Amino acid sequence: MDPDNPVVSLCAQGMRAEAEGRPADAVGLFQQAWEAAGDDYEACVAAHYLARHQPTPRLTLHWNQEGLRRAELVGDERVAAFRPSLHLNLAKAYAEVGEPERAREHFVLAAARLEAVPPGPYAEWIRIVIAEGLRATGAVPPRDTDGLVTALLGRLCERGDLKALGMILPAHLADLGTEDDRMRLVTALHMVHAGRWLPEDEQRLLGRAIGSSAAVAP
Repeated sequence: MDPDNPVVSLCAQGMRAEAEGRPADAVGLFQQAWEAAGDDYEACVAAHYLARHQPTPRLTLHWNQEGLRRAELVGDERVAAFRPSLHLNLAKAYAEVGEPERAREHFVLAAARLEAVPPGPYAEWIRIVIAEGLRATGAVPPRDTDGLVTALLGRLCERGDLKALGMILPAHLADLGTEDDRMRLVTALHMVHAGRWLPEDEQRLLGRAIGSSAAVAP
C-alpha cells in the first residue's frame, strides 16, 4: 500500500493508536479514512481497518464484506497482496456469526491468493493463521493423525529445545495441506534427526514421526 496515500496514512495512524492502547482514537482515525475515501481502492483499505473495531459480529462481517466488495471493484493489482487478508478476516467473521461453510470458503480463497504476498514476517504470520483456519473448518484434514509430531513437539516444549522447535514448528503450523507443505515438514524433521542432538527416546519418536509423515498422502 502507498504510504503517501492520505487514506492509507490515516489507517496507519489508526494502527499505531491501536498498538498504543488508544482504541477510541483508532476508531476515529479509521472512520476518517472511510469518509475520506475517494475511490474503491481507498474504500477497500478503510473498510478493512474499520472492521477491526465494530461492536457486534454482524457489523464486523458487514465491514469485511464491504472491504472485499470494494477490492473486487478496483480491477487492478493494487489489492493483490491485500486480498489474502481480506478473505482471512471475512472467513473469521463468518465463523464468528456461525456460518462455517462460508468461513471455510474464504479460508480456501485466502490460501489460494497467498502467493501475491511478498515474502517476510507478515507472509509467514498470515500463512499460519490461514492454515489454522483451514484445519479448524475441515477444509484441510489433519496431517498428524497418529499424533507423533504433536507428541514430539510437546516433548521439545517441555525441555525448551528452541533449536529443534525453531526448525519443525514453522512447517507444522503453516501447513496448508499441499504436497509441498508435507515435504517441507518431512525435510525439517529429517534435518533435526540428522543433527542427533535429541535424547534417545525423542530421537526414536522423531524417527517414527518421519516415517509416518513421509507415508501420508497429500
